[in-house]
Amino acid sequence: MDLDQYREDSLRRWGSAASGWEAQRERLREGTEPVIAWLVDALALSPGQTVLELACGPGETGLRAAERVRPGGRLIATDAAEPMVELVRNRAQQLGLDDVEARVMDAEWIDLPTASVDAVVCRWGYMLVADPGAALRETRRVLRPGGRVSLAAWAEAPRNPWSSVIGAELAARGLMERPEPGAPGQFAWADPEVIRDHLEGAGFVDPEVEALEFTLTYPDLDTWWDVQLDLGPGLADTVRGMTPAERDDLRDALDAKLAPFVRADGSVELPAATNVAAADA
Repeated sequence: MDLDQYREDSLRRWGSAASGWEAQRERLREGTEPVIAWLVDALALSPGQTVLELACGPGETGLRAAERVRPGGRLIATDAAEPMVELVRNRAQQLGLDDVEARVMDAEWIDLPTASVDAVVCRWGYMLVADPGAALRETRRVLRPGGRVSLAAWAEAPRNPWSSVIGAELAARGLMERPEPGAPGQFAWADPEVIRDHLEGAGFVDPEVEALEFTLTYPDLDTWWDVQLDLGPGLADTVRGMTPAERDDLRDALDAKLAPFVRADGSVELPAATNVAAADA
């Protein structure tokens, strides 16, 4: 894999997905509440501390953490994609928050002084960066002694049909390449031992890793599909490149795979599972 090309492509994809993530902000916050709560609780925050969020997206996890460090604390919300950072900046302005600083920043090169923050949180980000080892070493560098990091990384694909059925179907149709072994991707850190190895390799101590299961609900499969088009970087482009007949055929195949999760009233309950982890600097 050409990592520089991957970085360039990833930045473009996530930048283009920002508007969709804003449109789905509330659904995403509600659906992933158990993950947000775990990540923030694991940091054991206190008023006056500084929290850094990496790969912040719309920033809901960091904004929750910011509540724990008031008064006197600060959130630095960062993402490599400027449109994502703008989402957090706008949200902070809407809420009248003056303790939130939103900055464009790459997790592999954190533009902050050594030992300058008390905690770092990253929800579903490390497994997507080109060099996660570098990102974790940078995370440890900017943490003060005794600081904490918490992170989430998706568990195995079969435990996340809400997303994995799409990738599997597109790959089967030759419309998407399967990630190379060890390459960054949604399920690259599905094995908890990979997370432990990365944390310990970066110098973190006493890592705790556990699996967290939750349920994503939708009023119907059409809503589920619309959400995936909004959230999935590059998915909308792939679908736009298909003929109407191809799009219909794809939807029929996906609907058939998800049929076991459709209730009698047409609503959909899809299982989801993520690894969550925390460690000390």
